[in-house]
Amino acid sequence: MGLDRDSPATAKVTATLADGRTAERQLAVAPGGFDIQRINGLPPQQVKPEGEALLAKIAAESERKAKGWASRVESDDFAGGFSPPLKTYRVSGRFGGQRILNGQPMTPHFGADLAAPKGTPILAPAPGRVCFAETGLHYEGGLTMIDHGQGLVTAYLHQSRLGVRPGQHVERGEVIGAVGMEGRATGPHLCWRMKWRDRHLDPTLLLGVRAPA
Repeated sequence: MGLDRDSPATAKVTATLADGRTAERQLAVAPGGFDIQRINGLPPQQVKPEGEALLAKIAAESERKAKGWASRVESDDFAGGFSPPLKTYRVSGRFGGQRILNGQPMTPHFGADLAAPKGTPILAPAPGRVCFAETGLHYEGGLTMIDHGQGLVTAYLHQSRLGVRPGQHVERGEVIGAVGMEGRATGPHLCWRMKWRDRHLDPTLLLGVRAPA
């Protein structure tokens, strides 16, 4: 179960049992304590894009990405837990930070930024089916998405090279691409994102987690 970055302070969980009965529990949600991240020197078109052709390109990309996030593979590939997508890295940006780009407040950063040299292999952190794989996107550059089952989808942004194709099944540790700085980026890094049924989650919280027997 995952709660979004902007979840309210309480959440009600309802479980429906096999015999039709329901059980409910009210949960308190702790504050996230998110950073404020200021990034300057970005090309203006990466912060406030203008022009009919570019805006149309961005809109078309958004539609295709939405289909990737909406993937719902009926599997439990997530159940074995997750490993880091890079063998070595430096955390250059934490999940959830408020972004101020070229002095303009923007939407929060819904990924974990892992800095590594260009060309560093990106590894699938868990098994799953590739539900999106494209290069040349305006903001993301090279982007891959993997559905790990039941709508738990991870994304890998700014890649210099893709190593998989849509519909392909990948295993944990399989190379899916390479670190780059394509799209809106100031240096080589992997922006690693995760959504569960449209909720933005911090993927680093699942590192080392194992499902109960």
